[in-house]
Amino acid sequence: MLLTDTHTHIYYHTENDSLAEQMQRCFDKDIHRLFLPNVNSASIAAVMKTVDAYPNNCFPMLGLHPCDVKENYQEELTKIYAALQQHKVYAIGEIGLDLYWDKSTLEIQKDAFRQQVQWAKDLNLPIDIHCREAFDELFELLEELKDEKLFGVLHCFTGNIEQAQHAIDLGFALGIGGVVTFKKAGLDEVVKQIDLQHIVLETDAPYLAPMPFRGKQNESSYLYYIAQKIADIKELPIEQVAAITTENSKRIFGI
Repeated sequence: MLLTDTHTHIYYHTENDSLAEQMQRCFDKDIHRLFLPNVNSASIAAVMKTVDAYPNNCFPMLGLHPCDVKENYQEELTKIYAALQQHKVYAIGEIGLDLYWDKSTLEIQKDAFRQQVQWAKDLNLPIDIHCREAFDELFELLEELKDEKLFGVLHCFTGNIEQAQHAIDLGFALGIGGVVTFKKAGLDEVVKQIDLQHIVLETDAPYLAPMPFRGKQNESSYLYYIAQKIADIKELPIEQVAAITTENSKRIFGI
């Protein structure tokens, strides 16, 4: 069995002993592929250090997280774009819109998103989208930007079936994480209606730990519990869920 965590911040642990321990726990659970999104220019070094330590298992993305789109965002974008010229990456991300923390930055979030989508198109890369309380605004942007070069993953998808179908119609896979294991979230009912070919698995570690670890620090090895939940929902063996979702990740990220 081969499982793929398409979105993890495991690099947060690169400066302490727990990185090796967490990676070993991944391997023990057949999780051998991890995709690492940075969040700002300051986090690039940790991403790349982790990739250097595990070049056959960890694959980098680069982008500016919407919560890091501040007054100096153009300066941040310049630094991240420079890093793109120096490193092989497999997606632009994580990028997107977040209206949960700060609605006042929406216009500059949109501008940063447009610029980074253009990077992805120029480099023939997917985008990895963060969207929190901003589906309407995001879909409006994606409709504006859509063409044959726009594709990727809507990370940490927690929307309804209509939003899921809209994302799929726009050429995006749905990143399904720990929320699918939460009893009252309703995401299990959405996943039940979505073909597995449109789904990739993720943890978003250290955030959003699945049951039975909800409320604790998440880690990539817990992807196993997300895969098992989807296997239960789909009434399929976990090995089949792993095979299909890993194949989807290979198709999207090109590795």
